[in-house]
Amino acid sequence: MRHGSIPGARGRVRPLSLLGDPILHGSCAEVTDFGPELAGLVEDLFATMYTAQGVGLAANQIGVPLRVFVYDCPDDEEVRHVGHVVNPRLIETDGVVMRGPEGCLSLPGLEAGTERYDHAVVEGVTVTGAPVTVHGTGFFARCLQHEYDHVEGRVYADHLTGWRHRRLMRQANRASWHR
Repeated sequence: MRHGSIPGARGRVRPLSLLGDPILHGSCAEVTDFGPELAGLVEDLFATMYTAQGVGLAANQIGVPLRVFVYDCPDDEEVRHVGHVVNPRLIETDGVVMRGPEGCLSLPGLEAGTERYDHAVVEGVTVTGAPVTVHGTGFFARCLQHEYDHVEGRVYADHLTGWRHRRLMRQANRASWHR
């Protein structure tokens, strides 16, 4: 991406992988090739995320099982955070555990109260291989934990138990997009 360009402006919108697709439940591979294909993937992730009106998107959500995610997400003070992380590692979660509404572009139209820490730190690299550390609080911390889960082969439904999990699965089974 050129400095000053709008993320996703040169990207192509790709189909989303939906709940039930095995790619969402497998751990993603480390990125080893930092060439133009990776830059194109990040552009496509932004374009797809913006078209779907999301705040984050991981590569496996568009059918690519690599450890990459993008975000354009506010924190609780309405500060906007925009970026991407390649080969992310969730190195810290702390603070208060908050249950809040959480949705996912791979479960369109659904959400459930999901517990997340209100502070998270993710380390990784950029598309050029430069080290990056991202600190998130509040809603942005939720977003970072959610996207990290995706590269680990988890969706937010995997954090739910009891009636919350049963209700979400019933809603998913009735959804028009469910296979």
